[in-house]
Amino acid sequence: MSNSHIVTLRRSAVVALSVCVLGSLGGVAVSAPAQAATKPSWTKNCTELHKKYPHGVGRTNAKDHTSGRPVTTFKKSDSLYNEAMKYNKGLDRDKDGIACEQA
Repeated sequence: MSNSHIVTLRRSAVVALSVCVLGSLGGVAVSAPAQAATKPSWTKNCTELHKKYPHGVGRTNAKDHTSGRPVTTFKKSDSLYNEAMKYNKGLDRDKDGIACEQA
């Protein structure tokens, strides 16, 4: 066997070993975010959301679109509203920036 063949075999072995090591590390790294991405139970529907936030969750600058008395007692939090919308856009059917509003 010539020296060039030996060098090529060594490179192939290094590449194969690197792929195995990186692949096994990638498997570990992928499983951690998958666990963190579980859907919060309160985003399932308005009944579940009301257990935690009785008057709903809305953006800090949201105004209730209603013909009657507007809801103002909802939990004001952009991050909570965004999290709710990420998992279930149906929680804000009138698209007024308040999910599951109720007086």
